[in-house]
Amino acid sequence: MTRPLKDKQFVLATDLDGTFLGGSEDDRRRLYDWIEANRDTIGLVFVTGRDPGFIAELCEGGVPWPEYAIGDVGTTIARIDGGRVTPIPELEAEIEAAWGDAGPRVRDALDGHPGLTLQPTEFRYRVSFDLDPHAFDDSAITRVRDMGLDALISDNRFFDVLPRGVSKGPSLRRFVDHQGIDDRRVLAAGDTLNDASMLESGLPAVAVGGAEPALLDRLEGLPHVHRATAIGAAGILEAVAALSLHPLPEGERFP
Repeated sequence: MTRPLKDKQFVLATDLDGTFLGGSEDDRRRLYDWIEANRDTIGLVFVTGRDPGFIAELCEGGVPWPEYAIGDVGTTIARIDGGRVTPIPELEAEIEAAWGDAGPRVRDALDGHPGLTLQPTEFRYRVSFDLDPHAFDDSAITRVRDMGLDALISDNRFFDVLPRGVSKGPSLRRFVDHQGIDDRRVLAAGDTLNDASMLESGLPAVAVGGAEPALLDRLEGLPHVHRATAIGAAGILEAVAALSLHPLPEGERFP
């Protein structure tokens, strides 16, 4: 049986697109092989805007399975076991309460709004849109706030409506506390604005090379955030070395 995350030397809490899935094929393989070779000492948590179905499909295609996933931009907190994604009710209770049954209201309020195209997937506790920055009317942000919800724009192409106060960062902190993990042994990794709240959460963090400039601006002056020069997966390994979180494979060197 795999040991609990709290007993592992290092826990990687990582975004997917542009971060864990970013960089060259060789860089990704180095990272993935290193994790698989050290499962007894390394814990893996995906913190992503993607939904559980995507995560399962991804891992069935050869990406390492995480033990847990914080998906749907922080609105899903789930255990991953044998390919099954099981939400953790005690961690999702506050999220569910903050959302209520807001989905139909949000879709009605933003139907036809300039620059927003509703994504076809119906999520449990969020509504997501593709964003056209040239056509977008930012009155949508005020409209969402007036509904008692939060709006989040990331990578200048996604618009998410979330429960008030819920995003990747608060959900990751709730998860780390619930699991009893020592903050100093966690690395939060990301590359776009929807990762900002987890990189700002006070946990050791890395903005990988190639990160969204707006994210880097927002993180300016935060001493716990490593700004990697290496892209995507290689940036994660760079941060592990820079912060001395876990031994790397023999011969692995970073500036």
